[in-house]
Amino acid sequence: MEVKGLLFDAYGTLFDVHSVVEAGRRVTNDPEALSTLWRAKQLEYTWLRSLMGRYEDFWSVTEAALVFACRRLGLRVSDAERARLMEAYLSLQPFPEVPPVLARLRGVPCAILSNGAPRMLEAAVRHAGLGEYLEAVISVDAVRTFKPSPEVYALGPSQLGLPKESLGFVSSNCWDVVGAKACGFRVIWVNRGRAPLEELGLTPDVEVTDLEGVARALGR
Repeated sequence: MEVKGLLFDAYGTLFDVHSVVEAGRRVTNDPEALSTLWRAKQLEYTWLRSLMGRYEDFWSVTEAALVFACRRLGLRVSDAERARLMEAYLSLQPFPEVPPVLARLRGVPCAILSNGAPRMLEAAVRHAGLGEYLEAVISVDAVRTFKPSPEVYALGPSQLGLPKESLGFVSSNCWDVVGAKACGFRVIWVNRGRAPLEELGLTPDVEVTDLEGVARALGR
């Protein structure tokens, strides 16, 4: 696969969203269930807000999803506890292979294109020490809607100064991969969970199980 630049999704692709499980242990005996529901509602709320034309940034969406998840699971969470859980999103752990793979990709312009709010992304990148590998960190805040809106994917070519046909888009979220493919990108699906392909009529150009596979697909 030959590309002149790469756009990476952030959450679930570079950063492990379920590293919030550790923070969840303070409020529940089943932090995995909290993390799973929290993530599901977070995504659902981005799609609903996009359809309704009622944008709020990803920090607000993430907090609303947390409040719902706690209520649905019957958890009594104080304001301070909720704040600690939210802070966990500012220091998500990168998947272990992410820093070395990004180092191997030096010479290929790389950027993040994410639903995340600018403050969230800046904090996560700084915490993981990934800044030196990235040309840009691009947030949907610029267009005030969420993936898989074509307006979001158009931000990548604009920021990197490269045509979309020469850019690779990398995500662990199949719906995100399909959204980018529909917009004309070469796409790599990092299928960490070995999930079935979404029935949306489009397929990735390459499917791998982690970022090591991305580097190999690019001959790095």
